[in-house]
Amino acid sequence: MSLTSEPVVIIGAGQSGLAGARAAMDAGLRPLLLEAGERPVGSWPLYYNSLTLFSPARYSGFPGMPFAGDPDRYPVRDEVVEHLDKYATSLGAEIRTGTTVAGVTQAGDRLDVHLAAGETVRAAAVVAASGSFSNPFVPVIPGRESFGGDVHHVADYRSPQPYAGKRVVVVGAGNSAVQVAYELAAVADVTLATRAPVQFLPQVRGGHDIHFWLGRLKLDLLPPAVLARLFSGTPVLDTGIYQVAIESDELPRRETFTAFDADGVVWPGGEREPVDVVLFATGYRPNLPYLRDLGALNVDGLPLHRRGLSTTHPRLGYLGVEFQRSFSSNTLRGVHRDARFVIGALARQLRRG
Repeated sequence: MSLTSEPVVIIGAGQSGLAGARAAMDAGLRPLLLEAGERPVGSWPLYYNSLTLFSPARYSGFPGMPFAGDPDRYPVRDEVVEHLDKYATSLGAEIRTGTTVAGVTQAGDRLDVHLAAGETVRAAAVVAASGSFSNPFVPVIPGRESFGGDVHHVADYRSPQPYAGKRVVVVGAGNSAVQVAYELAAVADVTLATRAPVQFLPQVRGGHDIHFWLGRLKLDLLPPAVLARLFSGTPVLDTGIYQVAIESDELPRRETFTAFDADGVVWPGGEREPVDVVLFATGYRPNLPYLRDLGALNVDGLPLHRRGLSTTHPRLGYLGVEFQRSFSSNTLRGVHRDARFVIGALARQLRRG
């Protein structure tokens, strides 16, 4: 029997929402997942074709459903999509796909979730797990409006073929930026533009994948503040090919350009270079417009929370926020820990009434 008559409404049925649903059911709550897409797989089908997990299969499965096959392999995008689809079916939770949330309002000690189709769902608690893929971040760089080339975000990137033979600048220093730039360099003239030298973390140490050591040494659980003291940014996991490519100038790296001009970019020092495409791999921001009128976000649209629990509204939580609680937050291997923490805290609130 459920702890409350109303469901815990989870907005989003990707990896974070599904993890939240499992945690809710384990805590004696009834989850209702509302997914805007047509499948409970989140944004995974929209990632670039060659995307490969940085964590081996043994660390990337969901509770009760490990990845099939070699546990030391690195699953590709479509395997993850299939895995999420199967997991959603196995949960037995109520999942409404094709359902967009328009807003959330306070209703006494409960929250009302208003759907774009007109229905209102009374919720015992709400977990925002809608991710950030639909809200790509592109920094403001002077002169963009005059640039005659193409500007894209990696969210729009699928394969290197459309860029063949072009002069391309990839902006970013994270895993996706380096992986995509390296892939593009096989067919295009590519420069990786970063604010500082790229930091690399060897994928394998002592015969084990780095995730073995992250777990053994509990580094995966480090709070974000501690992580920031260890690294000035997120390190790129590397088998050796990326660092070699950059150091050998197979994939040249330069300090990020300071401006666009009509034909290309202006590098630090004033050098102007014609460029066909600038591809930003500069991350994403949480996509939570349905919480803006509730007063749960700051002026930049970011959630006001502590470790995934709203600091503005009881019974409101978040899943899938980058570095929400640790280095592994918002990853397949870590989101379940966040889900147990957030759902556990919400369940205690509900028991207190």
